Amino acid sequence: MDKLNKFLANHGIKVIIVLLVLSYLKSCGTSSDVDKIQKDFRAQKEVIDALPTANDLKIEGLKVEKRMIQATDRKMLDVQRQNTIEKEIAELQSK
Repeated sequence: MDKLNKFLANHGIKVIIVLLVLSYLKSCGTSSDVDKIQKDFRAQKEVIDALPTANDLKIEGLKVEKRMIQATDRKMLDVQRQNTIEKEIAELQSK
């Protein structure tokens, strides 16, 4: 025990400084890892935000239905449905 006390008395400050430097170096690596994770999170968020919403899918479905009606060359009932589709698309786009 006496040897340990002498060692700490002579070299205690050096040991503390080495431990502080090691903990500082460890914390520097952690912040760079956090930055990488944040960058990946932002990239994934952009991809998710670019995905179509349910509203977008409804609009595209109505546009497809309208094109199908126009391609079949039927008259009276389909003209009314086309007008209804245009109104629905306008309502959905305003949301």
